[in-house]
Amino acid sequence: MVRSPRSRVTAFSASLVLLVTVLAGCGAGDDTPVTPSTAVTAAELGGMDALVRAAQREGRLNTTTLLRHWANYGGLIDGFGKKYGIEVVVDNPFGSSQQEIDDIKRLKGRPEAPDVLDLGDSFAQSAAEQGLLAPYRTVGFDRIPQAQKDPRARWYNSYGGYVSIGCDAKRVAHCPVSFLDLLKPEYWGMVALNGNPTTAGSAFAGVYAAALASGGSFDDIQPGIDFFSRLDDVGNYNRGNPNPDAIVRGETPISIEWDFLNLVHTDELRARGVDWRVSIPFDGSFSQYYAQAVNKDAPHPAAARLWEEYLASPEGQNLRLAGYARPVLMAEMEQDGSLDTALAGRLPTVEGTPAFPTSQQLAAAQRTVQQNWSAAVPE
Repeated sequence: MVRSPRSRVTAFSASLVLLVTVLAGCGAGDDTPVTPSTAVTAAELGGMDALVRAAQREGRLNTTTLLRHWANYGGLIDGFGKKYGIEVVVDNPFGSSQQEIDDIKRLKGRPEAPDVLDLGDSFAQSAAEQGLLAPYRTVGFDRIPQAQKDPRARWYNSYGGYVSIGCDAKRVAHCPVSFLDLLKPEYWGMVALNGNPTTAGSAFAGVYAAALASGGSFDDIQPGIDFFSRLDDVGNYNRGNPNPDAIVRGETPISIEWDFLNLVHTDELRARGVDWRVSIPFDGSFSQYYAQAVNKDAPHPAAARLWEEYLASPEGQNLRLAGYARPVLMAEMEQDGSLDTALAGRLPTVEGTPAFPTSQQLAAAQRTVQQNWSAAVPE
């Protein structure tokens, strides 16, 4: 080591230092082997076949909060398992987006930690800001609309829908079709929201839709909080969980939730004697998508990346349609002929072109809900 500016280095020593420097650079630079936990694309691992082999060696994928009827996760889990021979484990199926984030923190370094996440966009942005997500670009990443993905590929939307009102027509004389309707005395104790908006993306969207119906905007979600406070004051707000069993028991005869959930309820509940009807409120039309992401510390990193590839493939996107969810690549697939048009034709018609809040608007809205919801609508 040279310890003084007056020291002289021989030509041999200089050459040796240069050689060591070059070798060290090779070891820490572009030639460093890429592992599944660091791969940003399948190509970095040698292509899709190499990714499949690595995932099959892991043999397992940990997921969380994935209900089988939610956006056809049942079909996706079965299809992935059959295609690749990888076991898909679902933990806490009735959990929320915030619980997913809490779980990857709580279970960091443990084999049962979630490998992948399904999050409302505001929660995906929060997880990315906390440094919890691994960047990964699926083969079709460039086809995803710019507004539906993180430019650093830490999250990207997969499917979405519209906030809707579901109603048990055998228990409710006149099913509501707008947020304004929901305030009527005839709906006393009937109107449930799918979760708590401080922790669940679907409930957060319901508050956003109510804001748009009540004079608010993407920049002002407070009128939506005020709406539910008023709904509670008049006695119409129902704190039950509007799952199929609760609906059959008559506990939640009206439910505000995504159209793809309410539409699936229509199919499921018909055989159980429930006439479940669905409308998209004309006074609060709100559309949003759900993001996919890889846990930065995923215990099965190859399987996690393969899962993202499967969800973004035409097969995976069409399976979303089977559950009435709108695939994020729907327009692109319609253009290239890979869209299942029969399934797409079952979706309800919505007037106008959907607009989406920006990431800044979503973040601000989430802060407002976090700060004001509990006081306005106490449990």
